[in-house]
Amino acid sequence: MPFWKPPVEWASLGLDPVALTIGPLALRWYSLAYIAGILLGWWLLKRMVRRPGAPMNQGHVDDLVTWCTLGVILGGRLGYVLFYDPATYLANPLRILLLWEGGMAFHGGFAGVILAILLYCRAKGLSVWRVLDYVAVVTPIGLLLGRLANFVNGELWGRVTDGSWGLIFPDGGPYPRHPSQLYQAGLEGLLLLLILSLLFWRTDARLKPGLLGGLFVGLYGLFRFLVEYVREPDAQLGTLATGLTMGQTLSLPMILFGLWHVAQSFRRPPARA
Repeated sequence: MPFWKPPVEWASLGLDPVALTIGPLALRWYSLAYIAGILLGWWLLKRMVRRPGAPMNQGHVDDLVTWCTLGVILGGRLGYVLFYDPATYLANPLRILLLWEGGMAFHGGFAGVILAILLYCRAKGLSVWRVLDYVAVVTPIGLLLGRLANFVNGELWGRVTDGSWGLIFPDGGPYPRHPSQLYQAGLEGLLLLLILSLLFWRTDARLKPGLLGGLFVGLYGLFRFLVEYVREPDAQLGTLATGLTMGQTLSLPMILFGLWHVAQSFRRPPARA
């Protein structure tokens, strides 16, 4: 008789979305993930610009991090409102300001960061393509920590699975589900960070304008598109008429743009080291 092991209850892992409580204030792991992602990205960027041929100096990094922080928060929130739940926020627009309730979209945050970098580079006369390359290398840090925080929160779980690795999440019904948050943390976060870091530190990829940025966009889009097959679609949207989820629909242009961007990077003259 084959050995059967009952699925693990997420609640049995002892995870608490609240990291620290001070009086009436509750500091959540999700908030800490954003803060840690920004600080670690800041630290790594400061080290990266010490290499010869950097498109900006350390003073630029300090300013740029502030611009990107605003871009990711505003873009992520507005992206969620527009793409995933417009009806709810149209009925009560003031809820858009309640960031602590959750509701952030990567694709919106991505657009917000791109816009922030474009505006900053124009104001300072910096190369947009090369600054984007440097920011692309550190962005997976935030993705890794954010997805781990999603898992700690017991949210954004996957579809039902009969695999032994499935977990029963509190709001996911009685059936085990893919821990898709961990898949995304591993692919969009850790693996993407390793690939881009290896290329930056061990090759001359940083001197090819647009190469690292294009790889980030294309690989993120690919990883997200694949994981969406085992991730539960947003309840208010479900699977779209095309047979794809909203996450897949938004990722397809990223894959195509990333491929085009990588091809273009080999046509641009390399930067000087």
